[in-house]
Amino acid sequence: MSYYKMPILDDSGFVVVDSYDQASDPSEWLDIEYVDWKSSGDTRFSPLASAYGDLECDGFWNHTPPKTDKDGVWVDANVAKSPRLVARAQEPGVNIGRCRVIELQPNSYADAIHNLHIDDNNRLNPDGTGWIVRSFFNLTDDQDSVMILREDKNDPATETRVPLPAGTQAVIDTQRLYHAVWHPGDQPRYCLITSWESAPGLEEWIAARNPKTRVESPTVPEGELAEAQRRAAERAKAEQVPEVMSEA
Repeated sequence: MSYYKMPILDDSGFVVVDSYDQASDPSEWLDIEYVDWKSSGDTRFSPLASAYGDLECDGFWNHTPPKTDKDGVWVDANVAKSPRLVARAQEPGVNIGRCRVIELQPNSYADAIHNLHIDDNNRLNPDGTGWIVRSFFNLTDDQDSVMILREDKNDPATETRVPLPAGTQAVIDTQRLYHAVWHPGDQPRYCLITSWESAPGLEEWIAARNPKTRVESPTVPEGELAEAQRRAAERAKAEQVPEVMSEA
């Protein structure tokens, strides 16, 4: 099938743009309602837009009628409490699917590697339309946390670690890249995640914000790396697949 894809993601599968000034932003993510939805760790989610406007987080294709991850319907109760978050999601002026805030509890590097996954963003997406990507707007100041991205889930040589201080904004092809967040802090991490349809308007939004398709990955401490290697070896043995683990 053929989709409209943004050339800027051809290089690395992600782009980081200028940070958003969190100091002027109300902490709307603390007032909205969350549901117990697990994804890549100990998480809860607060839907701002869902398949049909209900307070739930299921894939759009798991509804009646099923739909692709586009044309999300705003969840009135949460939208009323988070006008700035909604405005940020709408800023590029493109089609929005799922839009939600994630609350992630602290974890380890080994946990994050174990939780690496790709998303099923484009199920039922009509041929010839825009490829669905996701934006990640870090809402809390998580100086020691990183978004882990890999082209190959089992090959750390393909790994990039994107730092997540307050205001970090990234657009990622999460159906191409395996991803998870390593969050070693002592408080929950909050992030606004929005499914966007690739379109010229989104390309213009990215281009106006000093895009970078490569970042310098922070070093992983030896102890964290060793634990991740140990768990990867155990998993490879259990799955009876060749073990691929080396220095990240």
